[in-house]
Amino acid sequence: MNQEKLAQITTILSKKTVGIAGVGGLGSNVAVALARSKIGRLIIVDHDIVDESNLNRQYFFQDDIGKVKVEALSDIIHRVNPSVSITAVHTRLMPGCMHEPFHGADVIIEALDEALSKKQFIEDVLEHLPGVPLIGASGVAGYGQSDRIVTRELGNLYLCYDEHAPSSDDDVLLAPKVALMANWQADLALTLLIGDIR
Repeated sequence: MNQEKLAQITTILSKKTVGIAGVGGLGSNVAVALARSKIGRLIIVDHDIVDESNLNRQYFFQDDIGKVKVEALSDIIHRVNPSVSITAVHTRLMPGCMHEPFHGADVIIEALDEALSKKQFIEDVLEHLPGVPLIGASGVAGYGQSDRIVTRELGNLYLCYDEHAPSSDDDVLLAPKVALMANWQADLALTLLIGDIR
């Protein structure tokens, strides 16, 4: 491993902030991946409580059941990397002001569940925080054929998606595909934050 390059990357990331909207299957896995990568600060926003049905794909544990998700995830992150600064916001994001918790973020991750919420969030952030890269994801249901995942860049919006994935209403959500897409988002965030260093 190139220790000099790793130290350089760690220094860069320690000064960066990533906002994550939703800490379910995508968001919880993104947050832990970024914490392991030595991100300096995370803003995590979610309104939900950990349920047993979440454990097949979300980065929570049996003893987290019943806890507020952003609080449970904060504890998990600090077990991974105590130096990460976390702003945990337990609230439902409402249309028209969905961007508000994410002021100061260098990159924002969209990790919401419902298609309408995703659309509203993307529109809100692009309107109110136009200079901040936004990374969305779609097509996480099912399993197999992971080579179909692609990234599409639309100005400051980056979409990680599998256009041939089944609807999550019609198929299953399982850890491998969900975590793969989450780590795809996290890796793209690192690419944007670190830039081209040799």
